Formats: sequence, C-alpha cells, structure tokens
Amino acid sequence: MDKARDHCGIFGVFNHPDAARLSYFGLHALQHRGQESAGIVTSVYDETKGRRVMPVLKDFGLVLDVFTDKARFDDTLVGDAAIGHTRYSTSGSATNPANIQPFVAHDREGHFALAHNGNLSNARALRERLVERGTLFSSSSDTELILHLAAQSQQEGPVARIVDALHECQGAFSLVILTDDALIAARDPNGFRPLALGTLPATDGREHPAWVVASESCAFDIIGAEYVRDIEPG
Repeated sequence: MDKARDHCGIFGVFNHPDAARLSYFGLHALQHRGQESAGIVTSVYDETKGRRVMPVLKDFGLVLDVFTDKARFDDTLVGDAAIGHTRYSTSGSATNPANIQPFVAHDREGHFALAHNGNLSNARALRERLVERGTLFSSSSDTELILHLAAQSQQEGPVARIVDALHECQGAFSLVILTDDALIAARDPNGFRPLALGTLPATDGREHPAWVVASESCAFDIIGAEYVRDIEPG
C-alpha cells in the first residue's frame, strides 16, 4: 500500500453484543496503520440514567498497551455498537493527549463519537470561522472540526447534520461516526482514503446481522466477517 494512504486505522461495529472486543481485534489487524495511540468507544443504554452513554478508553501506545485489562470489555466498554482508532499523526501534536481518538461529544440531540483517517485541506479556514463564532477547541486535530460543524448545523437529526458538516470538508479522509442509534461510515468524494464494509451473521438470537467497517479488509479476517464492498466515495 502506498505510504500516503497508510495513515491511521479506523474500525466500527454495529448490532453486536461484543462490539468492543471485536473492535479490539480489528484494531490489532490495523496496528500497522498507526502506533502512537489507540482507543475504543461504545454506545450503551444506561438504565440508571435513562439514556444512552458512550464509555471510552484511549491512551498513548499500541493496542496491546492500551487494553491490558481485558475485564474492561465486560464492565466498561459494553454495548452493541463501537468504533476504534489507531493513530499515525498527520495533523495536530502527537504528544497532546487531547488529540487521541476517538473523539466523543454531547450536544442537544445526544452523543457523537468520531474516528478519522486523513486530512482536511481547508482545516485552517474552517477553524478560523468556528473560532470567530466563539467555538472552543480542546485539541489541535482537524478531526475536532467535524464534530463542531455537525453540532452547529441547522439540519434536523444527527445523520443530516453530519452530512451537512461533511459537505463543508475538503481533503482526503475516511471516518466512522457513532451516534446514539447509528453507525455512519463516510469517505471523501475522491475516495483517497480506504474504507471497507463487511458483515457478521446474526447469532445469539439476534434477528439482524452485525455490520462492520474498517480501513482494510484484513480487519474482517481476524473476526470472521465477510467483506461486502468498499464504501463509495462521497
């Protein structure tokens, strides 16, 4: 693979009771795409709070370094949807913990979590515009721009707001976004960054199969998922 395409690994699972553990194995297969940091976030309904929450575990280091305590997959990173990321920094400081992905945010309609591979060529212009509006940034990564653009969109519903945000983004990117009830996979209009779609058969009494997305289909092999197709550019 061309080195210019070999930046960061992203992975996502939707509708599987062991989503975080599958993401862990998927990130193992994508470790060659980034060794600076790793993280996983899940979506789960918290009965005590009466709403969805998004627990996250992320830190500097390899996947094995970050997820040393496997009990976290049973007591913290629970839920039937998850996204994960391994980082090779191409924008933003490699030593700033605020730049470790996935990013998680909360707005008027619920939660967003985002894992991103690529660069936004218009990041500086977007950041300047958002700062003029009073937007506060917690990281130096252009990935955070996408979350702010979605949060400030006037469209109704998380999916429409994400689409609206991506229409303002230019560059080479692929990403997975987790909302309270959806997993969204997207690529830039030119398809510069890879992203594949796969599926796992329904088990444990589930009516529907699980869907998985990954930067490379080798991440499907390790969890026994079947490759379906590449995510279409745009």
